[in-house]
Amino acid sequence: MRAQVSWVVVLAVFLAFPPFQRERVEEMGFSEVFRMERMRADLALTQALRIRWDAETTAFVFPWGHMIPSLEDVSRITGLRIYGRPVSGYTYPCDHDLAQRLLELPVERRPSLVPRVPLQESLGLFDVGKVAGESEDEHLDRLVQFSRRELASEPGAQADLDLRRFLVLFLGRLLFATRGDAVHCRFLPLLEDLGEVRGYAWGAAFLAHQFDSLGASELQTSISGFFPFLQVWAYLHLPALGRGDLTRPGLVPIARRWDSRRDSRNLGDQLERLQEAIDSYPYLDVVWQPYLGEGDEGQPWLVQARPYFGRSVWLHALNLVLPLHLYLSQRSLGLRQSAVEFPIDNWERRGKAVKSDATTDDAYFQAYALKYGGKVYKSARHQVDVAGEVASLRALLYSAVQDREAAQRQTAELRRELERVRSTGAGGASSSRAAGGSPSLLEAQLAGAVLRAEEAQRHLEERERDLQLTTEHTMDLQGQRDQLQGEVRTTRSERDQLRIQAEAAEA
Repeated sequence: MRAQVSWVVVLAVFLAFPPFQRERVEEMGFSEVFRMERMRADLALTQALRIRWDAETTAFVFPWGHMIPSLEDVSRITGLRIYGRPVSGYTYPCDHDLAQRLLELPVERRPSLVPRVPLQESLGLFDVGKVAGESEDEHLDRLVQFSRRELASEPGAQADLDLRRFLVLFLGRLLFATRGDAVHCRFLPLLEDLGEVRGYAWGAAFLAHQFDSLGASELQTSISGFFPFLQVWAYLHLPALGRGDLTRPGLVPIARRWDSRRDSRNLGDQLERLQEAIDSYPYLDVVWQPYLGEGDEGQPWLVQARPYFGRSVWLHALNLVLPLHLYLSQRSLGLRQSAVEFPIDNWERRGKAVKSDATTDDAYFQAYALKYGGKVYKSARHQVDVAGEVASLRALLYSAVQDREAAQRQTAELRRELERVRSTGAGGASSSRAAGGSPSLLEAQLAGAVLRAEEAQRHLEERERDLQLTTEHTMDLQGQRDQLQGEVRTTRSERDQLRIQAEAAEA
């Protein structure tokens, strides 16, 4: 509800702006967002996607492999610019003085937050709630009329002040929304010179914010940021889920074409059904490249964006820098690519080229199974996945073998060092013992280290034996299950033959 109200409020201010202000917003690359229809938030869909997000790889983990929202998705769906200077910098603990100077509003000191109500009131929105019996269009028209009375109608200092307040509301409350009622001023240093705003890659920063929001706790039931992006991404790539309606084909950006389908079931029921639908989703119905038939007509922002399509880069959103590992999706598609490297530029700074350790597709899928096992299945009916459990156990067994071998090497090195110390001090040891002395301190420390290493090695050997037995037992269960499934198939075949014979005899 907060996201939908914020969208109405921000849209009302944009529509209330005089033409010259709207032209400035369009030059900054934000106007396409305001051409979208007000979409209904699909909380169950975004939560189902969040549960499958793996923060380590910054990718969704599905039964058929990795899938990652890309810069092309951002450009095609939202119309935001993904080219230009990275939105790089730092989030300072307090921008109090800067915020007061540029916004002329009271700002909380730690952190730099602007209370939402004074910010909205400075733009002419004193009462944003819907009146009883008021439609959505009537509500928007009323807000536009109220806002228009307070906004400057001619260029000047007051118009710049209005635009900065609007951009802080738009960025902090809609595009890079955070939880809570206040609006963050973290992007305000980039808004001091309004002529420079158009030069930043706001779409790439938006994708970094989406990745960071998806990586939050699964206990949270929503994601911050512009929710239509993930919803439309799912409509395009997983159409068989049936969560969206294509009501306006042909419009650009693509988010303008879709509406969220209504679902009257409660959230828990919707989420459970979605998990089951994803677990059993037909792999051939996954749309990996939904833009093959799309042209560039009416989308001038795509011309400069194309060089960044298909690239693995580092995404910047101030002090947040996250990788875009597109090679994982390429592996899921069966495309052989052992490394992805590009020349160093502003996009790759503070990072390095991304490389894949898997040199073949088979190696990738084997590593995928060992890494995730049966964890990609989230619904209740897929809780027991024997093949996935075997893969997970094999991964644990391999790790235990590696640990045991490392412990053996360490123990052998300590023993050799202990023997060396003993042989070196053998001549002085007899006179020391004759005088009633004790072995050297170093020798005693090494002897203790050897004992601890041997004890650790024994524990690792026991763990390896336990994992080996568990793996063998699970594999036996898998064999029994496969045998039972074969018997079931045989029984079904015999039943079908008997049915055919009975029908023939009856005929």
